Amino acid sequence: MFNYDDLYEIGTLGKPHGVKGEIAFRFSDDVFDRADADYLFVEVDGLPVPFFIEEYRFKSDSLALMKFSGVDTADDAQELNGCSVLFERSQTPDDDLLSWAEIIGYTIIDASTDREVGRLLAVDDTTINLLFEVEVAGTDEPVLLPAAEELIADVDRDRREIRLTIPDGLLPSNPTQE
Repeated sequence: MFNYDDLYEIGTLGKPHGVKGEIAFRFSDDVFDRADADYLFVEVDGLPVPFFIEEYRFKSDSLALMKFSGVDTADDAQELNGCSVLFERSQTPDDDLLSWAEIIGYTIIDASTDREVGRLLAVDDTTINLLFEVEVAGTDEPVLLPAAEELIADVDRDRREIRLTIPDGLLPSNPTQE
């Protein structure tokens, strides 16, 4: 059984395509193609289940039609509609490409103090300035921190940490950390 920390979400399965088990796969990370993956994990009833890939073809830069082994009818594919697709971190290629999906769950470290700030919940790319949404202990709401390339001091895949230079005044005051 896999620990969820060993997996990260790369997309969602949609409606069946045709009658032979093909299914729409809306992805946020094409790591399955870059890694030439044999299988993907599909979250079924809250558990990650490996599904072996027979074939796939891209329809756009964020949509592929996926055919899994054992999913041979439209009804089989319909049962997977809405399920999250996960990728095994250990299968990620050792290239310099890091996707936003892959770093979700990483620990943010303040580069100037070496203190742990919190856990990365999401990356907000809806504005011109990229933001990290970080869960910080002792706060009710996530904290938004700028994720500009010049502020990222280091990314450690093995430790799942991002060292970030955080401008003054962006972190909430917490007397227990001082």
